[in-house]
Amino acid sequence: MSIVVTGASGRLGRLTVEALLRRGVPAPEIVATGRDIAAIEDLAGRGVVVRRADFADRDSLAAAFAGADKLLLVSTTDVDARVAHHRRAIDEAVAAGVSLVAYTSMSHADTATTILAATHRATEEYLRERGVPSVVLRNSWYLENYLDQLPLMLRSGAVTGATGRGRISAACRADYAEAAAVVLTTEGHTGAVYELGGDEAFTLADLAAALSAATGKRIVHQDLPGDELVGFLTGLGLPAALADVLADADLGMSRDELFTASGDLRRLIGRPATPPAEAITAALRGPGAPQAPGR
Repeated sequence: MSIVVTGASGRLGRLTVEALLRRGVPAPEIVATGRDIAAIEDLAGRGVVVRRADFADRDSLAAAFAGADKLLLVSTTDVDARVAHHRRAIDEAVAAGVSLVAYTSMSHADTATTILAATHRATEEYLRERGVPSVVLRNSWYLENYLDQLPLMLRSGAVTGATGRGRISAACRADYAEAAAVVLTTEGHTGAVYELGGDEAFTLADLAAALSAATGKRIVHQDLPGDELVGFLTGLGLPAALADVLADADLGMSRDELFTASGDLRRLIGRPATPPAEAITAALRGPGAPQAPGR
């Protein structure tokens, strides 16, 4: 029997595979899946089983999940097709007879009002409908959604968003991945819903102040109405549909929908989450090109 990780060609899935290996799971008992297996072929060289899994292709999911004991269902990135993709994967997990599905959801998915939250809520509901033994990992925002934008923030001198004074419990993907690895390798998580987030929530004004302190450059917080943020994001080259989703997410943050004080992440990983200031310092040593935020 094996642990299957979907989306291993993406950052969260890949980090979870690495976390499982660090926790002592034998490589042949880990199945790393992705639509493009070329991106994860190096894992095969380390003994990890690599299989193609395309959420639009039911047969590929059946083959990828064959023999699985536990499944990490990493939420897909196509917002419009996400619910259909997840339902297809859950159906194939049931057919494969998995003992546990761990699903990467979103903070307060049961009550949050955003477009993204609605897709996660529908997936959580389908897990219950199918009676799948599951654990829900409601991840807050990724710190990397901001860290990846550091070059742009430094050039413009501004942290731009539509979050108002909303608090954001963002954490690094590596911390969320470690939490996923814990629930996949220890007992007592079936039926749990974990609200995961960093220990140090911040507003975007706080983030601007932290960047100013770290760089010695004045970085301001530019808070925009939602429609103006859409225009700002499309001006950066993001597709209009994605800009709408991200601006909507920011408005959710203004309502504290990505804030949690649960402490669940810290308890699962057995240590404090990576502090934002520490993550900023590390990113400033070698920030990459700006990327579209993910969630």
